[in-house]
Amino acid sequence: MQFFIYVFFLFLILLGYMFAQAKKNRVVEHHFSFKQFPSSFKEIRLFFISDIHRRLISEKLIEQVEGGVDFVIIGGDIMEKGVPFERVRENIRTLKKLGPIYFVWGNNDYEVDFHQLDALLLEENVKILDNTSALFESEEGDMVELLGVDDVSKKRSHLHLALADSRQESFKILISHNPSVHKKVKKEDGISLVLSGHTHGGQIRLFGLGPYEKGGIKSLEHTTLFVSNGYGTTAVPLRLGAPAEAHVIVINGKHT
Repeated sequence: MQFFIYVFFLFLILLGYMFAQAKKNRVVEHHFSFKQFPSSFKEIRLFFISDIHRRLISEKLIEQVEGGVDFVIIGGDIMEKGVPFERVRENIRTLKKLGPIYFVWGNNDYEVDFHQLDALLLEENVKILDNTSALFESEEGDMVELLGVDDVSKKRSHLHLALADSRQESFKILISHNPSVHKKVKKEDGISLVLSGHTHGGQIRLFGLGPYEKGGIKSLEHTTLFVSNGYGTTAVPLRLGAPAEAHVIVINGKHT
């Protein structure tokens, strides 16, 4: 009998730990250097957050962003079925304290009235990158572009349209909720970095194993892929081995 009581308390401790991992307000900073990055920009700093789902973004997360950022990118799944639209609005207004927001659609965003979500985003001056691009130009005429594609799993992702909307000579960052978009990237596309989420890093990993790889950075043949563990959870509000996270991403042309 004592053995079962002991196991039960261990299980409760594990559940508490997993819940705490899911509710972390952790900002991880990453530095990327690309020889093709235009020197007139010196560097760009962006805040990347994906897979918010049901969470209310904490001020504790925002307070960790030191030095400011140039813009904010939401990498999809800003909500899911059952999430109040007013919570989404509150989250957007919290993120706007950091800078202007760019958004790509995720699969769970289509569980709700996505026309209503689209209207809310536009009301809050969020730039939606749905198979389009956003251009930033320096005084010297150098260009950095954010390319965004719609959700891959819903077969709404059209990278060729985003590329058609971009400039050939620009430094390109591709935003896609689903990291599988990297399979469509060709050398001639000139996409230096892909930012994505969707996988939650496996969310619950037992003995280092999970349904998806843990988030991180991969150097691929034609681009560099960055996958976030995400900020929220799906199905159960628990994480193990893939704690919740958001990111400050610094990009420059220096070699560190």
